[in-house]
Amino acid sequence: MSADQSAELLGFDNVLFPVGDLGEAVGFYERAGFPVSFRLDELGLAILKVGKETPGVLLRREDGITPRTPPWPSPRVWLEVRDARAKGRALADAGIPLLAPPFSVATGWTVEIADPWGNVVGFTDYLKRPELART
Repeated sequence: MSADQSAELLGFDNVLFPVGDLGEAVGFYERAGFPVSFRLDELGLAILKVGKETPGVLLRREDGITPRTPPWPSPRVWLEVRDARAKGRALADAGIPLLAPPFSVATGWTVEIADPWGNVVGFTDYLKRPELART
């Protein structure tokens, strides 16, 4: 295997989010539609599933982290959904405020939320470019 092949990016492992309270964070993300894959309270860790992939969102309790509003711009992770506007309505129905109304992007629509610690998650669809969407 060449050095170029050894250093090739293969895909995502987990996306790590620091949180101040694991139970509160798990509850927030469950309301947002994330199933819990694994939870280890004694270590302050929970892994949330994203689709059928093994990697997911890893919540890690960190001492001293307090609730905060996300700075703009802040790092984001966007996840694919079938219909971002429908996801936005479902999030609002679950009591999760949207950072802004769903907005148009080149491939479709996107809606974003922030957890109590300022971690931003976007949900985006490919309604304008269905040939690029997951099946």
